[in-house]
Amino acid sequence: MFPGTPPHTKTARAHLTASAAPTTTPAPIIDDSYFVSNQLRLEIQHRNNLTLMQPDHALYPDLPLEVDNYHELCPIEAVGTLPKAHVLGYQTSTYKATHIKTGQHYCLRRVHGFRLPNTKCMVLVDMWKKLSHSNIVHLREVFTTKAFGDQSIVFVYDYHPDSETLLSRHFSQSETLNGYSDSFSSNPNAPRPYSHQKNAILRQQHSNGMLSESTIWSYVIQLTGALCAIHTAGLACRCLDPSKVIHTGRLRLRISCTSVFDVLTFDSTATNPLALIPHYQQEDLNALGKLVLALACRSLMAVQRENLQTSLDLMSRTYSSDLRNLIIYLLSGQQRRSIVDLMPMIGARYYSQLDNVQLQNDVLYTDLAKEMENGRLLRLLIKLGTMNERPELNMDPTWSETGDRYMLKLLRDHLFHQVTEDGRPFLDMAHVVHCLNRLDAGTPEKVCLMSRDEQSVLVVTYAELKECLEQSFGEIVACATGAGISSGGVGGHSSIVASPPGVQSQSSLMVGKQQPLA
Repeated sequence: MFPGTPPHTKTARAHLTASAAPTTTPAPIIDDSYFVSNQLRLEIQHRNNLTLMQPDHALYPDLPLEVDNYHELCPIEAVGTLPKAHVLGYQTSTYKATHIKTGQHYCLRRVHGFRLPNTKCMVLVDMWKKLSHSNIVHLREVFTTKAFGDQSIVFVYDYHPDSETLLSRHFSQSETLNGYSDSFSSNPNAPRPYSHQKNAILRQQHSNGMLSESTIWSYVIQLTGALCAIHTAGLACRCLDPSKVIHTGRLRLRISCTSVFDVLTFDSTATNPLALIPHYQQEDLNALGKLVLALACRSLMAVQRENLQTSLDLMSRTYSSDLRNLIIYLLSGQQRRSIVDLMPMIGARYYSQLDNVQLQNDVLYTDLAKEMENGRLLRLLIKLGTMNERPELNMDPTWSETGDRYMLKLLRDHLFHQVTEDGRPFLDMAHVVHCLNRLDAGTPEKVCLMSRDEQSVLVVTYAELKECLEQSFGEIVACATGAGISSGGVGGHSSIVASPPGVQSQSSLMVGKQQPLA
């Protein structure tokens, strides 16, 4: 007479017991038909943990409590593990911080000991702030401060938790950046034999492992898209190296530290500060070629001037001629190059990249739809929790135990307090979801509700329960907004088998307009 959980609905007990299971016991498999995929859930939880991480003032006592409009500073990079000179000889530090007014989290890159002579460079900063691209870390603002005990300049960017640089992700930590940062500088040591240089690059390739060509092309497409947006805006990147390009998950790249070089090297005496932009744009293309070559060889030695030909020969053994020709074009300085010229070289690989992005979007959209359904059920539970066991309403201490609220109380027991034949709690999330969905839809399906003393049995439809829920919650909303309606009503339910004393049926009249639960 009263159908239970439909056969296509799986029992979701595993999700209830997963968090309570001991750490030594493997977590049960969770059905993904109800919830977001476990991999995505863990990824988002990890990022949220990093975002909500609080500063340890005992570990970093020198950090100020507030810097301009930001507080709760947490160092992102471990103090003392990186060289002091990061950018043009200046020491830099990176922090996660929270905006005091909005509560949003941002990444603060501080340049130590830099005094800004004037504000003319803010013309370039404003241009960077207007630039928004999916593969560029968005610059929010730039300000100077003495909060750290010196004269520092701080660049504020969007915060992307759990990101890592290409340097730490794809290259050996024992390698230095000296050769990469200035690949055409002369080596102070004696020139090494060709065989020694070749074997050194081969050893690094073997230890680091080769990247797939599809991964490299994905990186190329993303970085060229970012450079195209930058150059179209009349700017130059000037920071395209493995330590400034971050990987934010799922092969997603973003260029960070934008505008830092523009500010630190700004010539206030120049009549036209944008005159050198075309020259810097050519350097961007050269830097892109070196970055792709280093990724193909998995070695920073590959971009040193004396190793270029060796590196090109080695990467030609594994990768296609198209990738080799692209690198040669980027590294050639004989002609005036343009980022647009790379489009024909990439060719049909754009379709593969677009297909991968759209497939990933479909997966995320499916998981989002599940969470939207969970949010809908949460709003129902909030309404029920607001009414059940409420001490009083409008000076009536029996409000939650009489009238429509009594049926909602029995519905609460039907949802959460069922037991097995031997008296053990019956934990079945599928049963809860099944009933809440019918309550939200207001279906004509009937449900049998029983009091705890088993003396009263009510057979009602979900449509009637939904009407009780909406009216009772409307009374609470009206009371909260000052309308102050009273409970009670007229009418009845045709399917009531037995009714306890004092139980009233739902009212057909409700004063005031019910506000939706946000």
